[in-house]
Amino acid sequence: MENCRVLTMQDLSCVGQCSLTVALPILSRYGIETCVLPTAVLSNHTMFKGWSYLDLTDEIPNIFEYWQKNDLKFDGFLLGYLGKARLMDIAVECFEKFANEGAKIIIDPVFGDNGKLYGGFDLQYVKEMGKLLGHADIILPNVTEACYLTGTQYREVYDGEFVDELCRKLRKMTAADIVMTGVEYGGKIGEKIYLKDGKGKMTWHVLLPSKKHGTGDIFASVFTANLLGGKDMKSCCDAAAEFVADCLKITGKDHFYGVEFEKVLKG
Repeated sequence: MENCRVLTMQDLSCVGQCSLTVALPILSRYGIETCVLPTAVLSNHTMFKGWSYLDLTDEIPNIFEYWQKNDLKFDGFLLGYLGKARLMDIAVECFEKFANEGAKIIIDPVFGDNGKLYGGFDLQYVKEMGKLLGHADIILPNVTEACYLTGTQYREVYDGEFVDELCRKLRKMTAADIVMTGVEYGGKIGEKIYLKDGKGKMTWHVLLPSKKHGTGDIFASVFTANLLGGKDMKSCCDAAAEFVADCLKITGKDHFYGVEFEKVLKG
């Protein structure tokens, strides 16, 4: 998509390779004009022992006021870590006021993994996120998030039927195309693509032994960049998964808080 302008709405962690510090450079590297709407500023992301949190929600109406005065519009939206339940209504207002015709809305719920919620989130946040997903064109939940959103008991060990069940339950919440990320069984990892027309398929990749924080944000950013570049869903998933794998392979063992994606971008 030529002259594409995307807005990514998520937090800014001062330290930690995730959220805006991932989305901004990756989307820009693909030649996309990337604009940001920070929902909060954190001293560091929540996988550290502690963190400060500056909520920017009250500033967003002022930002919207001047975007309207300057007649700003966006061709796509990528939402990640929002942080507060009341930001869901603000996100909908943003779509209504600032979307160009045909703008794609991609939402990565970002509130949990490995069967647990991230620090600072609760079930009310999950409930409000479920409502927001109804406005999306594409959603990118992981298995944990899909379980919380649908009220399904999380399983550490599961099979394809369990994943299909989660997709069917998510379909009742949103008409969006579903890409369930981080699906693991049979010694492989991949994504379940479940389209609006009810067709579904898995795209598989080699399961690497290491797991790091922020890879979901990287996946969402590369996926979005390829989608806006006109690629089909499987190609978007393959490109994003390959980028994440390259990041994991290049990241040092002592680099505990993220992946060194900058080295992959440089290449």
